[in-house]
Amino acid sequence: MTDSSHDASNGRPLEVACPQCRTKVVWSQDNPYRPFCSKRCRLLDLGAWADESHRIAGEPAMDEADLDALIDRLERGGNQ
Repeated sequence: MTDSSHDASNGRPLEVACPQCRTKVVWSQDNPYRPFCSKRCRLLDLGAWADESHRIAGEPAMDEADLDALIDRLERGGNQ
């Protein structure tokens, strides 16, 4: 069984770029912040998700008012 923290082609530890600052980071159990280089970068990334700077592409979610209207229409038996 191979250790996923090592590059199989050369036996060196696997390095990845920190998603926040692009610094090279060794992917190992010794780095509690992986794939980030530090707690700061991890928190900056979390903050970007929290304020919706980071988003996953896709259809916008329905809000509760739209969902309630759709349920009412379906309960009345139509797609009016």
